[in-house]
Amino acid sequence: MFIKLYRSRSLAASAALIFLAISVKAQSDHGTIPAEWQTAAERSAYARTSRYDETIAFAKKLAAASALIEYRSIGRSGEGRDVPLLIAASNRAFSPELARRQGKAVIFIQAGIHAGEIDGKDAGLALLRDVAITRTKFALLDNVVILFVPIYSVDGHENWSPYGRINQNGPEEMGYRANATNLNLNRDFMKADAPETRAWLGLWNTWKPDIFVDCHVTDGADFQYNVTYEFAHFDEIHSAVRDWMVEHFDRKVVPRVEARGNLLTHYVEFAGREVTGGVATFIATPRYATGYTPLRNRAGLLIETHVYKPYRSRVRGTYDVLDELIAEVGRDRASLLSANERADNDTVARGRSYNAERRFPLTLAITDKATQIEFKGVEYKTEESPISGARRIVYGTTPITYKIPKFDDARVSASVAPPAAYMIPPQWKEVISVLELHGVAMRRLTHPAQLDVESYRLTEPKWSAAPFEGRITLACKPLLVKEKREYPTGSVIVPLDQPEANVAIHLLEPAGPDSFVYWGYFNSVFEQKEYGEGYQIEKLAIEMMRSDPALKAEFEEKLKDEYFARNPRARLNFFYERSPYYLRQKIGVYPVGRLLVRPDSF
Repeated sequence: MFIKLYRSRSLAASAALIFLAISVKAQSDHGTIPAEWQTAAERSAYARTSRYDETIAFAKKLAAASALIEYRSIGRSGEGRDVPLLIAASNRAFSPELARRQGKAVIFIQAGIHAGEIDGKDAGLALLRDVAITRTKFALLDNVVILFVPIYSVDGHENWSPYGRINQNGPEEMGYRANATNLNLNRDFMKADAPETRAWLGLWNTWKPDIFVDCHVTDGADFQYNVTYEFAHFDEIHSAVRDWMVEHFDRKVVPRVEARGNLLTHYVEFAGREVTGGVATFIATPRYATGYTPLRNRAGLLIETHVYKPYRSRVRGTYDVLDELIAEVGRDRASLLSANERADNDTVARGRSYNAERRFPLTLAITDKATQIEFKGVEYKTEESPISGARRIVYGTTPITYKIPKFDDARVSASVAPPAAYMIPPQWKEVISVLELHGVAMRRLTHPAQLDVESYRLTEPKWSAAPFEGRITLACKPLLVKEKREYPTGSVIVPLDQPEANVAIHLLEPAGPDSFVYWGYFNSVFEQKEYGEGYQIEKLAIEMMRSDPALKAEFEEKLKDEYFARNPRARLNFFYERSPYYLRQKIGVYPVGRLLVRPDSF
């Protein structure tokens, strides 16, 4: 295996040298490009991709050479690298204010969130070069502004090796999936632990883009498609934004990209182990980039090129998708802006009053309802592996079209009736600061207030046995309670008549898949700080049963449980946990309140 890898890389390197020696100008996939403006991928016949310093140099050279490009940094990574941003705009629309004033749509394209999956970097740099230098794509800027982050996980990008992705067919060397603190940035969009995420949120809040694109490479199965894609199209996104994507991307962009020599399908996730079991839609929760942007009422397009295809095919496919999408947005930006505005307005209007019958989806699940599709796969067989001892899939090269079920129907599996506002006591500073990072509008109480609220008692807590993305996550059962609570001066009011309300709901509702509770921000509320000595609880229990016959009956019923009856500590705790001494500690009581009336007078 190592000999084969070495030979293939040597051949690629030789080809790259011949390619460079031909002339000062070379024929690229996008026209005749002067040698000094070819990307590292083009110069090497797609054998390699640029390092971080090369990429920054190329980006700055673009900005220096053209009035259509501006280079900036959106912030610094954990290791201190700038996270680069290129803004492409005509008429100097390098600010959100000018972009809006000129009636332009803002498209945010991101590459390298998983720095080994780097196709988007080379595709985006080539596209901006063709916009600003060769000007073959100059017309793309007529009605849009492009924000392009060529490398998002900059520290992961420089964790450089030929062994970053075992399945991937090029380039020769690449970055790594996680950032410098081993966080997967594409799981961080809600908890915002990483400095890269916090910089990203700052960029989003400043520009409020109209559409987002995240460039990736697949893992797993083999098939004929060189590009797969997905976007939210169930109840997790406003219907106007979803409908725009179905009409303009699925029905218009995809055919045009295929006419340029690509083969596209929705993101492939097998419903079973083999293709014959069908494919099921992947629903991204808000921790993912393309699961987060729907909360902000914006479409998030996931591009996943096919890992087994040559690097050239993947980069070209990404280029073609970006080119055609930008062109389509420019052609019909009015309908996109209208869809986004409707989504924002409906979100604000929903938050103006509480309606117990109005449900907000927190989690969705794919149903067993399927349609039959033709899937362009390749031949394969299964055989017993002498290594693993299990059945393994062995792919061939012969194209085969399979008729298989596609599971693309979803139901809401958990929902909530959003309140009019949330109340957060001031001591939960980390929670409040993360909400601020997300651009959630809030204000503080200027005096203490006693308020009627709904909240939750968090029961049956179960923490993960191992860390996930740097945190010990929590699953629990929230039980709704209604009570009067005292909120001190400085408590935060989060009204939901704002465009960012969906983010607040997902973070502050404990049942949310990426809530503060799930990510462990409230773990301390489960810690018992005071205990009772047995001799004291014995006296307390006798008095409690004397004054409460129902409690005495409950205890006697509980004694029928053999384990409980034989456990002295459990028997004592039965009374302690029902006493004012335990309840005073508010164990498992969620400190965030739900206000069912508008907080205007607080």
